Amino acid sequence: MAECQLTTLAGCELVIGRYPRFLYNARGGSAVGEAKRMDSDAIKLSFAAETTAIPALSGRTARFLGLPLPPGLCVQIHPIRLDGTLEPATGQLELEFCAQFRFQAGFGPSLRYCAPDLMVNTRLSTETIKSQRHRRQGIRLQDGNPGMLVGTALIEPTGEAWFDRFLGLPDEALAVLECQLSLAGGLDG
Repeated sequence: MAECQLTTLAGCELVIGRYPRFLYNARGGSAVGEAKRMDSDAIKLSFAAETTAIPALSGRTARFLGLPLPPGLCVQIHPIRLDGTLEPATGQLELEFCAQFRFQAGFGPSLRYCAPDLMVNTRLSTETIKSQRHRRQGIRLQDGNPGMLVGTALIEPTGEAWFDRFLGLPDEALAVLECQLSLAGGLDG
């Protein structure tokens, strides 16, 4: 068993439903976990939610239609699960990702709105993904270079009628995550 670290980089994107994509700079996010070689020479990766930090979407990190998000608007990402497998020979990475996306808007010092959490449950892959709304190609992690994970998820309604109508839920979301993976120590199986 060895330690591993997944680091998020600047070239990320998010799309929800019919809306144009958000360009997202997730630089500085990281997940620390354990790597264990499996019988098939694949490496099993497990990241604890408490050691996984993903930068919030805000005016500092995200752009929509070429403009930064408005001040006071923020989407925090609270990871629940992140684990999967790496094929070292090919650089193919598959991760199961589950998180709560928490939308908050501040309208001055005394007025704040917090929407119900959006639950996102997806498989992130360095391979091609296809869904009803999206088709994207990931980039494998090879020769120490960054890779690109892509995944789609069905976002279910939150139960708050106006918010669900605003986002058009249920609908698909697309995640594009530029990342770097490092493994420390030996993997003896």
